[in-house]
Amino acid sequence: MRHVGSKKERDKAALLAAIRKFGPLSRVDLHRLTHFRPSTISLLVRELIDERKLREAGASNNPLGRKQTLLTISEDYGFVVGVDFDSEGVTVAAMDLSPKVIGLVREPTDLSGGSEGLVRQLLACTQNALGQSGMNGKSPLGIAVADPGLVDSQRGVSLSSSVLDFWNEVPLRQVFERQFKVPFLLESNTRAKAMAEKVLGSGKEAEEMVYVDYGTGIAAGIVTGGRLLRGHGEAAGEFGHTRVTENGSPCKCGSFGCLEAIASAPALAAKARRAVLEGGGSQVLALAGKPESITGAHVLDAAKRGDRMCGSLVEEMGQYLGLGVANLVNLFNPSIVVLGGMLELAGDPLLEQVIRIVKRQALPHNTGDLQFRFGALGEMAGVLGAGLLFLERIFEVPALKPPRFLVAEPGLLTRSA
Repeated sequence: MRHVGSKKERDKAALLAAIRKFGPLSRVDLHRLTHFRPSTISLLVRELIDERKLREAGASNNPLGRKQTLLTISEDYGFVVGVDFDSEGVTVAAMDLSPKVIGLVREPTDLSGGSEGLVRQLLACTQNALGQSGMNGKSPLGIAVADPGLVDSQRGVSLSSSVLDFWNEVPLRQVFERQFKVPFLLESNTRAKAMAEKVLGSGKEAEEMVYVDYGTGIAAGIVTGGRLLRGHGEAAGEFGHTRVTENGSPCKCGSFGCLEAIASAPALAAKARRAVLEGGGSQVLALAGKPESITGAHVLDAAKRGDRMCGSLVEEMGQYLGLGVANLVNLFNPSIVVLGGMLELAGDPLLEQVIRIVKRQALPHNTGDLQFRFGALGEMAGVLGAGLLFLERIFEVPALKPPRFLVAEPGLLTRSA
């Protein structure tokens, strides 16, 4: 939590946070929500309007009594940038404070230049998104990056990634702050997607939620008590590296039998390619064009179209995935499970299979009113989540700094004469 030096700064932040969450609001509404004095609210609102952080948004539509002037966050307050990437694609979006996308860049990930080449691509895509935003050269309030691996959010360093072998100890905060001269936030892309689905998508503001991120890897974003679970080393949610079989395929993490190695999209594609090359007939070849072009998305799509071979592969994947989700349900007792990434391509049969397995394997107490949904935000979940996480920082209600004598080390203070 950030700290401010005056009550006035804290109270202004509280008004902005209330209006962002519940607005448009009148001054009377703000009094009911905050219990600040009406005179204080009037003074602070005038200052926030002068600072172009708030604007008046017309009159309230209450049928009785005096019409109240409504307040909302000003478009002039600023905008943020979200960056999401993995081994397949880079997406960068400039967003207003809604968040609504005002500039978007998407392109395949260039893996040929290693970490330096990928960093250059991320910077270039961010610059292009800023150019598309229509903000006339204004700097964003901040940039948030959703990274596909383990991160140290405090230092802003990407530690490692099981889907990008070369992505180790990359100082993204240093690089982005040097290039753009604005505040920076780093988060795992699974947690960013979980936040987006919680606030804008299928999560419906759930206080207890499990988000399963399925693609080149498999991970879980855990929301508990309304907050993202990060863990001691920010590695909570490495769902894909839970062991699901004794003698399974080798995983890029160095272990064997991991869920990611057996059931991820690349694993699914590899099984389909092997079957086709061995003479198996399948619609997946028509979708991909040639065996080496088959992807996990092609297999999921072919299964949804009724292809028997791909249907069998997806059913096997769903068995492992369902057992893993059942473990998550027993561990975290969510009210809703959101299946994200490309899983929706397989359609309702996969969702129904996972539900059956979870209800059979997890404790009945944990599944009685448990809801299951596919994610609603698709490929935009990562950048939207990154933007939302930065907006949380902007609109956080800070704490007052404690008096110096409570935090100063012994010997630092001297008595005045």
